Amino acid sequence: MPTLEEEITQKTFRNEGQKAIINIIYTGNWLTARHNKLLKSFNLSEQQFNILRILRGQRPKTASLLLLRERMLDKMSDVSRLVERLRKSGLVEREVCIHDRRSVEVVISEQGLTLLAEVDKHINKLDKLSQRLSPEELVMLNTLLDKVRG
Repeated sequence: MPTLEEEITQKTFRNEGQKAIINIIYTGNWLTARHNKLLKSFNLSEQQFNILRILRGQRPKTASLLLLRERMLDKMSDVSRLVERLRKSGLVEREVCIHDRRSVEVVISEQGLTLLAEVDKHINKLDKLSQRLSPEELVMLNTLLDKVRG
């Protein structure tokens, strides 16, 4: 497997910290590109997929737009617009909250669950990328990434 230096054709870095940050960004983009390619075949964006997964985890309870926004991986997403697009596709259902008419509650539809089950069959291929690391290395990687954000 090529090194970061080979991938981006850069021989030196200011220090190991700079190299690590660039490596995280590069690797994140590399993984995102593969993830997006898979989701595109299901006519889903990464953000739409994220909402569907959150709603599946909430099921059978509904989720408010605020809850979805808080749990999104991409905090800059326009949740209202994403939910509306998913609703028009029949993947989620929306209802006005009986306790607060200004609030909207969202639940994943059967069609949304079916689509996620189909995506899950293929997403396992991406999960295999992590098999390049041992279970101990994966724990360490997660710990280090948490520490960077710390």
